[in-house]
Amino acid sequence: MAELNSPLVLGDLHLKNRVVMAPLTRSRATADRVPTAMMVEYYAQRASAGLIISEATVISEEANGYLNTPGLFTEAQVAGWKPVTQAVHDRGGLIVAQLWHVGRVSHPDLLNGETPVSASSIQQAGQVSLLRPKRDYVIPRTLEISEIHSITEQYKQAAIKAKQAGFDGVELHAANGYLIDQFLQSSTNHREDEYGGSVENRARFLLEVVDALIEVWGAGRVGVHLAPRGDEHDMGDADPRETFGYALEQLGQRKIAFFFTREYLAEDSISQYMKQRSGGVPYIANMRLSREDAIQLLASGQADAVSFGKAYIANPDLFERLVQDAPLNELVFENMIGSQTAEGYIDYPALA
Repeated sequence: MAELNSPLVLGDLHLKNRVVMAPLTRSRATADRVPTAMMVEYYAQRASAGLIISEATVISEEANGYLNTPGLFTEAQVAGWKPVTQAVHDRGGLIVAQLWHVGRVSHPDLLNGETPVSASSIQQAGQVSLLRPKRDYVIPRTLEISEIHSITEQYKQAAIKAKQAGFDGVELHAANGYLIDQFLQSSTNHREDEYGGSVENRARFLLEVVDALIEVWGAGRVGVHLAPRGDEHDMGDADPRETFGYALEQLGQRKIAFFFTREYLAEDSISQYMKQRSGGVPYIANMRLSREDAIQLLASGQADAVSFGKAYIANPDLFERLVQDAPLNELVFENMIGSQTAEGYIDYPALA
């Protein structure tokens, strides 16, 4: 029976335990998207996790939708990430880079006046996060096929830079309404070419990017983050079980290291269906898990590892606290995102 402190093999990644730190946007990089000394300390504090998935990291300046998120497309960014990965390794941890393109979840004010891009020209409801004053999302520009191929190459180059920066692998951010998810789900993909229509076509971009990442890292160091619930950034799909089941079937044939989903626990879980379709791809579960939820998921075999987000913000030693059933620090929402201060970032206490 798997337990929180059981070791786990995810492809070529050998985890010392089954507690994973989820990717968490904190916006502490420089304006040029270079990791900072605070980020070195932040990740090092949390290295007792079996695996750290880095905060979402943009693959180009055009991929961004938030201020001060880190990148992996310049040499300065690679240099900034090196002490982060080294600090995690020095404390016996593993860290993979989450690669990110937001697509339509941006605004011209964040893109030097350029229009955000997407699978189709379908405007997202709501307003852009963290921009002041508030701005509505705009109608995105539909990507040309040649541009899709160029973005696939940007993912590959970011994966190469992740290797240069000392990461242990990469996770493709294909979730939460960002660019790849915009291709995958039917509500945002109304294309009539080879990237739209059938589930096979809508999944094409996802799978081409995964293949590009595998060329760099090998399948055993590539993970994929998916969002079958479709409840982020005005998303939705006509048949999520078909769409995400097909995606996992194809990812399983590629023998990737793991897949990660955010999904509430439920008997009719799409994630469990995805796991069945995957042919054995390890599953990292995430979404408001309690300690008891995590223990039950591992003991039952419903998940191979369990991931925590906000709990890791407030508890740098979350793994130890979970194992010991120790009290957790309370999360302070001030300075959680968009601040350049250490307060609420690297000042949460560890157990005595």
